[in-house]
Amino acid sequence: MSTLSIRVDEKTMRELRRISREEHVAISDFVRDSLQKSILAERFKITRSKALPFAEMQGLITDEDIFAALK
Repeated sequence: MSTLSIRVDEKTMRELRRISREEHVAISDFVRDSLQKSILAERFKITRSKALPFAEMQGLITDEDIFAALK
């Protein structure tokens, strides 16, 4: 595992401490989990934007169109 150091403002640090206490989770664990979720969301957004032109050529414009096609 690698170490990453970041600077956060005092308001953010207070929120991290509050969440840490309320959720009984270490700040580093919470930040690590949040970062992993953010990375996955970005990967999804990138993949979706690349696939969008191909989906539109098939008439799949909305999420509902996609879900209907998968049934």
